[in-house]
Amino acid sequence: MKVSETRLPGVLTIDPTVFSDARGLFLETYHAARYAERGIDVRFVQDNVSVSRQGVLRGLHFQEPHGQVKLVTVLLGEVFDVAVDVRRGSPTFGQWIGFTLSEANRRQVRVPAGFAHGFLTLSPTAVFSYKCSDIYLPDCERSLSWRDPQVAIEWPSQSPQLSAKDADAPLLEAIPPAWLPCYTRDER
Repeated sequence: MKVSETRLPGVLTIDPTVFSDARGLFLETYHAARYAERGIDVRFVQDNVSVSRQGVLRGLHFQEPHGQVKLVTVLLGEVFDVAVDVRRGSPTFGQWIGFTLSEANRRQVRVPAGFAHGFLTLSPTAVFSYKCSDIYLPDCERSLSWRDPQVAIEWPSQSPQLSAKDADAPLLEAIPPAWLPCYTRDER
C-alpha cells in the first residue's frame, strides 16, 4: 500500500496492493493497524455504498458539527471525486482537489473532517463506497454548491444530474459562519 500526501494537507491518496491472476484479483480495502502505521489512525463507525448512473453528481456535502473523516473508493465504474476545504481560518479555505477514482486504479482518498465532498459519475454506472468516522446526522448535514465560482471546480461535465437539495446548495460565501467548521493548526 502506498499513501501519498496531496497539495491540500490531510487529503491523502491510498493505492492498495492488488494481487491478481487469471482468476481475478484480491485487495485489502481497510485494515486498521496497517492504515494506522501509515498515519490514517481513524475509528470508522459507518460504511456507506451509493450506486449512481452516468452524469449524476452527489455533493458537495459535509457535517458541522460532527464532522466526518471519510475513506472513499470506487468498487465498480469511474468517478471524478472532489474535496473542498471549508474550514474557517484554514490557509487552504475554499481550495479544492479532484481525483479520478475507478475500479481500474483501485485508488482510495482520505477526506478530512472539515472538507466538503462530492463526486460525479463518469461511467455508465458507479458503485461508490465510503467509510465515515461519525454517523450521518441529518440536522448537521451541510451542502456547498457544486458550481460555486469562488471555488471554481473544473468538473468534467457542466450539466450533471442533481438532487433537488444539491441543486439548491448555497455558495460558500452564503453559508453562515456557524455552519462552517473551524480550522485548528493541529488538524490533519
